[in-house]
Amino acid sequence: MSGSKLPNPTSAVPRAENQDQPLGMTIHTLPKPEGVAQADARRTAMGRVKMLLVLLICAAPVIASYFTYYVLRPEGRRNFGELIQPQRTMPSWTLQSARDGAPQALQTLKGQWLLVVVADAACGPLCENQLYLQRQLREGLGRDKDRLDRVWLVTDTAPVRTTLWPALSEASVLRVSPSELAQWLAPEASHQLEDHLYVVDPMGNWMMRFPANLDKSTAAKARKDLERLMRASASWDQAGRQK
Repeated sequence: MSGSKLPNPTSAVPRAENQDQPLGMTIHTLPKPEGVAQADARRTAMGRVKMLLVLLICAAPVIASYFTYYVLRPEGRRNFGELIQPQRTMPSWTLQSARDGAPQALQTLKGQWLLVVVADAACGPLCENQLYLQRQLREGLGRDKDRLDRVWLVTDTAPVRTTLWPALSEASVLRVSPSELAQWLAPEASHQLEDHLYVVDPMGNWMMRFPANLDKSTAAKARKDLERLMRASASWDQAGRQK
C-alpha cells in the first residue's frame, strides 16, 4: 500500500543480551606420579611410627618391671632359678585335657603366671614330689597366689591315677607329646624335662627354670624367686586371667 511502511523484518527480532561465548579450556597441572608415591610413603611411615608409639606405651609397665627384675637388682643378689635368655614364646598348640578329654588351646592359659610340672601319667615319686612342691609354692605366695596357676603337662596317653585328682582340682592338666614339648621347654644339660619346675609369665613366655630335684629346703629359695616376680610385675599383672 502506498504511503504505508512495512516493518523491517530484522528489526522485529530482539537482540540477545547474552550472546553465546566460546568455551574456555583451563588445563590444571596434574601431580607427578613420583610425588604422589613419596607422599603416600610419608603417610605410611608416620602411621607406623604412631602405631609403634602406642605399642610402646602399652608395653611400658611390662618392660619396666622386667628391667627392674633383671637389671636393677641389688648387688650380691642371685636368682635361685635360671633365667631363660632368650625367652621362649608359648606355642599355638591345641592340647587335650587329661581330665575329660576336651580339646584346649594352650594359649588359653596366658594371662596368669604359670608354674609347670612335666611328667607321664604314671607319676612316680619324683612327679608326686614336684606336684606337692608346686602346690606348696603357690600357697606360699599368700595373697598373690591367685596370680599363679598350676599346670601339669602329661607326656603320654595313659589315664592319670584317680588318687591324684583331688589335689589337682585347681590345676590345668593337659596332654602333650614329648617331641612337641621339646620345641618349647628344655631341661638343664644332663637332666630330663621331668626334673624341673618351669615358670611362664602372663604373656606366655617361658622365662625361668628351677634347678632339678627340688626338695623342701631348696623350695624356700624357689619361693623367694616367685615372690620377687610377683612384686616386679605388680604394676601390670592382676589376679585372675586377663581377657
